[in-house]
Amino acid sequence: MTDQSTQVKRRRVFHIPGYDPIPPRRYRELYRTESAAQAAISGYEIDVQARSTNKTFGWTVNANIDDQNVAARIDVLVWSDIVRDSMAQSIPATYWQLLQTTWIYISTGTLRRLMWMRKGPVIAALYPVGMLLLQLFAAVFIGRFIGGGVQSGLTWIAALVGSGIVADFVGWFAWVVKYLLWAGIVIVVLRWFKAKDGKLFAYYLMHDYAFSARSYGAIPAALGDRMKEFGDTIAEAFSGNVDEVLIVGHSSGAHLAVSVLADLIREGRVPANGPKLAFLSLGHVVPMVSFLPHARRLRTDLAYLATQNVLTWVDVTAPGDGCCFALCDPVAVTGVSPPGKHWPLVISAAFTQSLTPARWKALRWRFFRLHFQYLCAFDQPKDYDYFQITAGPVTLQGRYAGRPPSKSRIDVAVSKYTSVMPS
Repeated sequence: MTDQSTQVKRRRVFHIPGYDPIPPRRYRELYRTESAAQAAISGYEIDVQARSTNKTFGWTVNANIDDQNVAARIDVLVWSDIVRDSMAQSIPATYWQLLQTTWIYISTGTLRRLMWMRKGPVIAALYPVGMLLLQLFAAVFIGRFIGGGVQSGLTWIAALVGSGIVADFVGWFAWVVKYLLWAGIVIVVLRWFKAKDGKLFAYYLMHDYAFSARSYGAIPAALGDRMKEFGDTIAEAFSGNVDEVLIVGHSSGAHLAVSVLADLIREGRVPANGPKLAFLSLGHVVPMVSFLPHARRLRTDLAYLATQNVLTWVDVTAPGDGCCFALCDPVAVTGVSPPGKHWPLVISAAFTQSLTPARWKALRWRFFRLHFQYLCAFDQPKDYDYFQITAGPVTLQGRYAGRPPSKSRIDVAVSKYTSVMPS
């Protein structure tokens, strides 16, 4: 029997994606296919219908779970256009980003601190550096090999001609051709690698880390303006006839959601007697930003949100996800845990247990796919089911009431930088 105080018949869900240039339609299709798969596995009914407005893109969900009907409206808060603009970089500009970003993380001591917690996301951060350097090396090697071969052939011709002006000209021409070919082939090979980035992800990840690092953790102006719009959109939902307003922040979207929610609560835009406010952070990479020296706003918001009683904050990660800081309490590791801290509740999605051995074997080395597993179906789900959380009859607070945090969570201060904005 569902407790009346935690029962949901109508829900608004706002999904804040990570650094993703792909239009939000992919999230609707992912939800549609994966919710159907989870419903078949777990024995409930769920129906997804497309819906969009001028402000948002989303869908509606009608579900029957535990013999209770629930209606949910899910909106994706879009910033993919900002992501695409940040990725519109030339090849030389991307290599300049590589140098800048690497210098920022190393010179500030942030990279070393990040490695103290989880190696996976640090390896993921170093991957684009290594891959881009490897691509540059390959391009230079191929260019030198072909250019040198052509020069040798022309030099051989010059030797046949013998001495004199013609031979000297052929020798000079061979030298020019060598370096022109070398440069041209380097450009062609690097462009080919960039065209294949949909499989290699080197440019994508480089732009991702550079986006946060270029301002040493401060929020870029364009993104800050968009986050204000997100707050306005969420605030409107509290006036609707709903039982719960749920914010889902995935990957980089988790730390955006922290600041958006902190601002809403500070400004008194969350009514005390309105719908329950819930925050679900998934696969977070908060330390990649909060450990940087100028991330004072994020650190301030983390500390503020950790003590608030007007919301429920559940943080879900998994050690099997090598692209997140698994089971790292984002407030604690940032070193800003305030007196009275009680959020977030840090739990594991436990991929190795909630996926069958065959499914886990198929996904284990698909790192980017695993980073989206939180939004997908599980073969043998434990207490984490994304579709019951977003479309089920129980609030996030009720679902995890009394749930202890994962024993293997990391909740010690690690960041070198812990300064916050003055109150």
